[in-house]
Amino acid sequence: MHTMTGKDAVGGGLRERKKRATRAALAEAAVRLAAEHGADQVTVEAISAAAGVSVRTFFNYFDSRDDAFVVVDADAGERVRQAFLAAPPELPPLEALREALAAELREAERQHELWSLHARVLRSAPHLLVRNLGAQMADESGLAETIARRIRAEDGPDAAVPSGEDPDREGAPDTATAPPRGDAGRAAPGLYPRLLAAVAGTAVRVSVQHWCERADEVSFADVFREVFDLIASGLPVPAR
Repeated sequence: MHTMTGKDAVGGGLRERKKRATRAALAEAAVRLAAEHGADQVTVEAISAAAGVSVRTFFNYFDSRDDAFVVVDADAGERVRQAFLAAPPELPPLEALREALAAELREAERQHELWSLHARVLRSAPHLLVRNLGAQMADESGLAETIARRIRAEDGPDAAVPSGEDPDREGAPDTATAPPRGDAGRAAPGLYPRLLAAVAGTAVRVSVQHWCERADEVSFADVFREVFDLIASGLPVPAR
């Protein structure tokens, strides 16, 4: 998931679960201390002590103190991408992504207080908000690549060549018209995967923000469902 801080891998097994639990404890301690005292007043030593680990252990998970404030769950993006790829092939990409995100965001609803504190910390520290936006953009880029991967898999290996064309004949598409390559030689996501990833990120952000302001009135699941229903229907103007 994360260019910002994630040093622990997403995976199964007792050792990986313990690593994720330790990282989550450090992130929660950092957020709670920052919400109480202000991020600039919180030290690595204080975060480590609150989480019950050593300073050395802290730096096994984070490159700097500020990284601990930025992302509550650094593995969430990877879980969403894996769930999206595992969705039934008959589901359109938008529906598959909604289901993958809904499953992940149920945890956010259970941790309403912590996520609200995290939002408060980011609002009070512009430099942390900028870092958080950078982390979100990295997640969005990774999600766009995953969406493109699923679409290519559904279309088959010859999707890049127009139907009925022989790639070896004269005048057929060549490397100049092949999909552009991104970092490490990967095919760069097209317009649709980029747009869907960006729309999904916005949908999550709006859902969480709207629900945090009205948590006593509505469930997060209802808000999230309504947001994606509006997107799927083309954002019609609501009836007054």
